[in-house]
Amino acid sequence: MTTVPAIEIGGTHVSAALVDVSQRRVAAGSRIREPLDANGPAGAILGSVLHCARRLGVSRGATWGAAVPGPFDFAAGIGRYAGVAKLASLNGVEVGRALRAGLPDDSRIVFLNDAGAFVIGEWAAGAAMGHDRVVGITLGTGIGSGFLAGGRIVDGGPEVPPDGEVHFLTIDDRPLEDVVSRRAIIARYAALTGAREGEPVPDVREIAALARGGDPDARRAFQEPLQALGRALDPWLERFGATAVVIGGAIAASWDLVEPAIRDGIGSTIALLRSQLPDDAALIGAAQYAARGPADVGPPQDTAPDVGE
Repeated sequence: MTTVPAIEIGGTHVSAALVDVSQRRVAAGSRIREPLDANGPAGAILGSVLHCARRLGVSRGATWGAAVPGPFDFAAGIGRYAGVAKLASLNGVEVGRALRAGLPDDSRIVFLNDAGAFVIGEWAAGAAMGHDRVVGITLGTGIGSGFLAGGRIVDGGPEVPPDGEVHFLTIDDRPLEDVVSRRAIIARYAALTGAREGEPVPDVREIAALARGGDPDARRAFQEPLQALGRALDPWLERFGATAVVIGGAIAASWDLVEPAIRDGIGSTIALLRSQLPDDAALIGAAQYAARGPADVGPPQDTAPDVGE
């Protein structure tokens, strides 16, 4: 078994695991998940990541795959979180250097966008297996995206949005994340119900439960943002020639509400798939990417590029 250690840094947690890259799966019993305060100081965030990673017991000289949210300089391993709510304390921080200093000697780290890692993982071993051109979307505190063609991330050119990131798109002259995201669904429900400023508003999971119970405002709070997402995606799916869209993230847990709303917005018969590997996809994708590098995420080679410095 050829294993590659992988890390996933999220908004509320950090995960680490050993990934069997030949079988494209997390090695049994190796996954570790710990809470993370994404609004904390840089030292605390990096300390949490290292504490989780060290528990894998990886020896010196390993190449690690690391899935991290953008904006991030993935080649240099530096955070670019100016003006971003989560991980703001990592703005300008040499994350790669700091993590290597706390890992066993001669460790290397290959960074990639967490949504890109997610779509690689779902293509390699999950819902998107068998599709050559796939778009991955993660829905949570924001919107993540990855455009994958033939096992390769596409982040430039006329067939994808700028940097391959749908959060740069607008809908009805508003940034897409202001229209569809956790905060957008909550804000829409508050507006529909006339909630006053400072008045408690249900979270997304509770709004979903209300929608299933027949609450028309809750149903609209889900439908309208996700229909807008479908409309924003539709021209890019056609331009990219995608045959499937795989949806992950916390909001995808309400798939019975998510799928029909996005489908209405897209208005096509493209395969709309729910993540099959919600806990493992980004870890598998990060490990596959580290094993082969950006050109190919198929069966691993013996070496991986050192892009952590």
